[in-house]
Amino acid sequence: MSHVPAPAEPVFELHRGSAPLLISLPHNGSQIPPELAARMQPQAREAPDTDWHVALLYSFARELGASILVPRYSRYVVDLNRPPDDTSLYPGQNTTGLCPAVRFTGEPVYLDGQEPTPEEVAQRVDLYWRPYHENLDAELARIRGEHGRVVLWEGHSIKGSDLPFLFEGRLPDLNLGTSGGASCSPQLQARLEALLAAQGDYDYVVNGRFKGGYITRHYASPETGVQAVQLELSQRNYMDERSYAYDEAVAVRLQPLLERLLRACLDP
Repeated sequence: MSHVPAPAEPVFELHRGSAPLLISLPHNGSQIPPELAARMQPQAREAPDTDWHVALLYSFARELGASILVPRYSRYVVDLNRPPDDTSLYPGQNTTGLCPAVRFTGEPVYLDGQEPTPEEVAQRVDLYWRPYHENLDAELARIRGEHGRVVLWEGHSIKGSDLPFLFEGRLPDLNLGTSGGASCSPQLQARLEALLAAQGDYDYVVNGRFKGGYITRHYASPETGVQAVQLELSQRNYMDERSYAYDEAVAVRLQPLLERLLRACLDP
């Protein structure tokens, strides 16, 4: 079994806010420990499937009082939005796993024979996955204890086209997921859909290809005051998809809509 390096730095950063809103950005991290990167294909070492810059995009949410949880390490180390037993979230569709062996393009992450064993995957879960989730769970409990309710907002992004391994054609600009309506109240979903329908700059879909991953489904408990929503953004709306560079001029046009969506989550 290959050695799994212990994290050299904390696996997440938490900004603790004052409002009943927690923003989780589980794929923002891009660091890969050198020992693991050495076993990867050269292109994979650049962590191309990162949800680039979503922490920067959502940074305005601190002014709303939101708590924000951001990981440091890449989904190639371990995918924080997958269940620890690696059960498929989208049966019958191509996807990537708990410790991905393939990229979003379908190309391999690892050099031949360097893929992680089940024992190594279990170690990565203990070292990198579990601390994030323990703190996510604790922060939800803290906020709910203070306010009697909390909305968990799962912020994601992905290249919006040319990924036939995952989806055909062009992904809508905004992809709202509520696990088919199970992860939040009908009232909250209706408020969010109304805001999306009222704007004319971006196309959108609700509970389409991306209905909500493990975090949205696992932590949601609307009947006890814990609601969860996932928003998958097409990266073309705030960055350059080829260079991975943040595009401030494009991002500032999107942020007011994101703010309206988050404010809707703060309404009782």
